[in-house]
Amino acid sequence: MGFNLRSPLVTRIAILVATVFAMAYAVADSFNIIITLALAGATFFQISHLVKEFEESNENIASFLDAIRFDDLSSSFKTDSEDPAVQRIHNELNEAITHLKSSRSERDSEYQFLKNIVQHVGIGLLTFKKDGSIQIMNTAAKKLLKVNQAKHIDDLRAVSDTLVEAVLKLKTGGRELVRLILPDETVQISIYAIELTLRGEVIKLISMNNIQSELDEKEMEAWQNLVRVLTHEIMNSVTPISSLAGVVESELQSRMDQPVATFNKEEMEDMHLSIQTISKRSAGLIHFVREFKNLSQRPQPNLAPVQVKKLLGEMAVLQKKELIDSNISITVNVEPQDLSINADKSMIEQVLINLIKNAMQAFTEQENKCIQLKAYLDEKTRPVISVSDNGDGIDPDALERIFVPFYSTKKTGSGIGLSLSKQIMRQHEGRITVKSKLGEGTEFLLRF
Repeated sequence: MGFNLRSPLVTRIAILVATVFAMAYAVADSFNIIITLALAGATFFQISHLVKEFEESNENIASFLDAIRFDDLSSSFKTDSEDPAVQRIHNELNEAITHLKSSRSERDSEYQFLKNIVQHVGIGLLTFKKDGSIQIMNTAAKKLLKVNQAKHIDDLRAVSDTLVEAVLKLKTGGRELVRLILPDETVQISIYAIELTLRGEVIKLISMNNIQSELDEKEMEAWQNLVRVLTHEIMNSVTPISSLAGVVESELQSRMDQPVATFNKEEMEDMHLSIQTISKRSAGLIHFVREFKNLSQRPQPNLAPVQVKKLLGEMAVLQKKELIDSNISITVNVEPQDLSINADKSMIEQVLINLIKNAMQAFTEQENKCIQLKAYLDEKTRPVISVSDNGDGIDPDALERIFVPFYSTKKTGSGIGLSLSKQIMRQHEGRITVKSKLGEGTEFLLRF
């Protein structure tokens, strides 16, 4: 394109220069006035023609740039110019406009496609700027919040102040559960936030999901598990009490008219044993009820900074004698050394004691019995305390129920320890998880 445009221009300039020199020569040598005027006219014509073409080219380029700037691609340039150079420029500009039209059409199609996806996705999506103005509020969000339209985040205060405050407070990666009271129902909404930057402006994207049905299902499952365990524990005590009480009552009823002296020693011993068993099982039942009360009525934690290395060291010393007697070694590893948590020390000590005792009971015939206490920061720089062993591991079926109150895999276990540990971690806004593999060992993680 450069050569094709340059050649005619060079030719015109060469002709103009030749004409100027010819006119100068004619003037210098006093040529015929008519020839001189003719040369002067030719020079003026050529200069004016070049200026006109230059101005026309500038005007075309300016029109093209204005079309891009104002996003107006409806204009076009003439394709019937007699000048091949000008015609070539017009053709190139028209092709550029056609390409821009095609790109814009493709971009608009992609935008509409993504917009339809956002509107039809099942999760509620909401985006708003720092000043609170809302850009996107998809159909799922409108249905969830029971609103037709909202232009500003404060417009949603009519639905729930708690929701708006939670949305404004959340930072990137933040998640919160909000209880939403609607005219016809009350639902639990899980909201998640992420902050994006678009053309230098921060925009917050909020996803909202109604998890009420999942919570109801989990709640029902938890109640069923609890009732199953409670029924098992209570019936284990009530059944022998009822049976023995019936036997004693029947025996006494049949001999009400006989003097006490008629009871021989063996019969008296049987009755004494029955009453003794009833007493023991009743005491066990009372203890069970007290444990249940303690589990359901926990005090609020008194939070304060706790040095993790010192805490784990104290736990290892506390269990030292039992560990030595059981031929179990224990190691403590904390990284960084000054790692600390904001917690109720006595409560976390209770959790760690439960986990260490469980680990001690996880061994059978292992030669090198070992319990490891570790603490570190995870990928999100949150403190994690790990209690692991190389014992027998936990059966996968039991693993699903070990946090259910009163469920225990041990014959003498109360089933309180792990359930209590889970409740304490929830009070600290943390969580307890477990990983186990049969024959290899178990690891409990306390995440704060």
